[in-house]
Amino acid sequence: MRFFMILFITIFFIGSLNAKVLTFGIVPQQSPMELIKDWQPIISYLEKATGEKIVLRVERSIPEFEKVLYSGGYDFAYMNPYHYVVAHKRQGYSAIVRDEKNTVGILVTPKNSGLTDPSMLKGKIFLFPAPDAFAATLLTKYELLKKYGIDINKDKNYRYVNSHDSVYKGVARGVGDVGGGIERTFKSLDDIETKEALSIIYKTKGYPSHPFAANPALSSALKEKMTNAILAAPESLLVALSMKHLIATEDSEYDGVRDIAAAFPSIKE
Repeated sequence: MRFFMILFITIFFIGSLNAKVLTFGIVPQQSPMELIKDWQPIISYLEKATGEKIVLRVERSIPEFEKVLYSGGYDFAYMNPYHYVVAHKRQGYSAIVRDEKNTVGILVTPKNSGLTDPSMLKGKIFLFPAPDAFAATLLTKYELLKKYGIDINKDKNYRYVNSHDSVYKGVARGVGDVGGGIERTFKSLDDIETKEALSIIYKTKGYPSHPFAANPALSSALKEKMTNAILAAPESLLVALSMKHLIATEDSEYDGVRDIAAAFPSIKE
């Protein structure tokens, strides 16, 4: 009896060692501590809902996240729309779920700056989270060029500061005159003093929101199980992520993002 008990424990232990631990990457639009606080509860929920071991992985900056994503380093990941079209092209990631509400880029300025219209931004110093932040950087640059003739890349009056929160704080403190972000991260900004010091002076056209995407190496059964679990996530967990209603999505929803990449020479896959 003791022999069989030892054998059972040994087999269980070896099986546990061989069990795959899934990595779940999150684009670091906010500080790592803030992301862990907001995302770990949903990761814990997904572990219980799927029966899988899942590790939340948060990089220190958006460029570091991109390196891991574009090398196929995450099993599942939450990313911006531009990251997705690149990750799909390079590694075959497939979009599975997104928030029903579209993502909208914003430009913020200090309330006391006197800057009230995008036409006044020529020659001003811009802050952006990262070169390939879709709505916060690429889309705001794109629409300023197309609608107002302001070529930010040509003028080179900009800095990348790693996260949306850093953009907002930098503009509020006078490091830059104007900053690019998105409605969701501005709305969820915990620094009330910073938020109250800023005004949104421009909003871009809306595009399909950040997708949850799956690595092509995963089985169809696992992708379906994770998709169903994400779609069934309790609303109480989504509130912290500024999400309201999750829906299933697919690759073709992001063709509009590809159109921008093709139409704007500064944006390259």
